[in-house]
Amino acid sequence: MLDNKGKRSLAIKQEAIRLGFSSCGISKADFLEEEAPRLERWLRLGMHGSMHYMENYFDKRLDPRLLVEGAKSVVSLSLNYYPSEIQNADGFKISKYAYGEDYHYVIKDKLKELLSFIQETIGEVDGRVFVDSAPVLDKAWASRGGLGWVGKNNNLIARNSGSFFFIAELIIDLELEYDGPTTDHCGTCTRCIDACPTNAIEGPYVVNGSKCISYLTIELKDNIPIEFSGKLDDWMFGCDVCQDVCPWNRFAKPHQEERFNANRKLINMSKNEWQELTVETFNEIFKKSAVKRTKYSGLLRNIDFLKD
Repeated sequence: MLDNKGKRSLAIKQEAIRLGFSSCGISKADFLEEEAPRLERWLRLGMHGSMHYMENYFDKRLDPRLLVEGAKSVVSLSLNYYPSEIQNADGFKISKYAYGEDYHYVIKDKLKELLSFIQETIGEVDGRVFVDSAPVLDKAWASRGGLGWVGKNNNLIARNSGSFFFIAELIIDLELEYDGPTTDHCGTCTRCIDACPTNAIEGPYVVNGSKCISYLTIELKDNIPIEFSGKLDDWMFGCDVCQDVCPWNRFAKPHQEERFNANRKLINMSKNEWQELTVETFNEIFKKSAVKRTKYSGLLRNIDFLKD
């Protein structure tokens, strides 16, 4: 059994990489003092739009010890999803993270393996795995754990790999050796702010979620407001504009996760083919996909809005 914080931390990080994660950082499970006023202001200004669930569990979002009894460490992990091939330029666009199998399933499997490894090699450790499934401020914890910095587009950015990666956590009742945060390297760059088709990035580090194309095409269940007509830049599910223009993403390399590989039809479909999408083709292309969140009817709504 591993018997000190340093050895335990190193073993966890090595196992995380073996399981296919891109990086792993560890931080002390504590109250997120700096994020509290930012989250409160963001909610007060209504920047979460119709995502009313963001108003729930305010205290739990800021303190992991309220999610896991006796929590001492937050193990943050990243997993690359940058594809080796992108969609046909003539098609309506889907965010790269949704090309393959739903990341919730892929990452949760890896996280459970990592937790089992910790319990087998270290002993009785209690904890929970989190993949977008609970009130956890992923980017704040990943930043604390040194995986990158939160950029002006509110994405986590790593100097050696950019921002095309998922973030997940293990919150455990085990004290470990903690990593420190990295520094911000956005500098004077404003490419993400300048490129946003709907001006959702209202200033450095301030993203109005209710204007974001990802929100409009995924989270919003009502009709897309007419004021966004002609501004969605052919995105029918999600949006990658602020990442595509980020200089740090020149370091992004194709992922090695087979389950993230795209269906060939998705890559090659033209706008005309998308407009004639049937339920059968939708189910074939997006089997086990995150796109199922918006459902067939939701994707058709988005396509119709792009046609108008």
